[in-house]
Amino acid sequence: MRVALFVTCINDTLYPDTGRAVITLLERLGVEVGFPAEQSCCGQPQFNTGYRHLTEPLVHRFDRAFAGYDYVVTPSGSCAAMVRDNYPRIAAKAAAEGRAGRELARAAASAVPRTYELTEFLTDVLKVTDVGAYYPHTVTYHPTCHGLRMLGLGDRPRRLLERVRGLELRELPGAEECCGFGGTFAVKNPAVSAAMGADKARAVRETGAEAVCTVDNSCLMHIGGTLRRQGAAVRPVHIAEILAATEADAREPSRARATEGSPR
Repeated sequence: MRVALFVTCINDTLYPDTGRAVITLLERLGVEVGFPAEQSCCGQPQFNTGYRHLTEPLVHRFDRAFAGYDYVVTPSGSCAAMVRDNYPRIAAKAAAEGRAGRELARAAASAVPRTYELTEFLTDVLKVTDVGAYYPHTVTYHPTCHGLRMLGLGDRPRRLLERVRGLELRELPGAEECCGFGGTFAVKNPAVSAAMGADKARAVRETGAEAVCTVDNSCLMHIGGTLRRQGAAVRPVHIAEILAATEADAREPSRARATEGSPR
């Protein structure tokens, strides 16, 4: 099995530890992981802002970058949803306009069935929920909108978290409510975004958890930034970093800090 890591823009730029955690985790599970250097943005920001035509070259680039791999795994529900849900739509729109729809459809047909968000790859493809993780902290989980509504991740992330030794999972009030980030939504509607973020951060604090985790660092950045402005000590940490953590990390302070996330 040859698996490629699609790290995504935000992780590559701001949260490289998440990408490293994915590789650590998958290799521990016996998976051969590659990192094609040609990969770039999936086109989600452009598409969501209305620049559909500018997204089309990125569909082709994605297909070229990950050609030859059995699976493409990403620690991002929103980017996985962009490929799986929107690439076919982009191809269909181009075909309706008489513009290279056939080529885009071929690229989408190649990319879509091989692309998985991390937790669904673990549970659906590798058929594992106990990944050998150890994380001795109280944690609450926020299901992000793309993972919840577009990918239909359901309880996959929770099943993985429940098998992490030492972890106490605490219920998040109003878990299915959006955190308010929404990519360009936060830029176009900052007041609404901030208010939604404040509500989500308040709910996180009510759990009394030491850490809040998600499958998307974009949402975690929004939640974590709001928590920091509120003076809360809750750590934002991507689920990949929790699943990659082991007892050896807990015994070594420097390694433990690397897997517990940093103030964002």
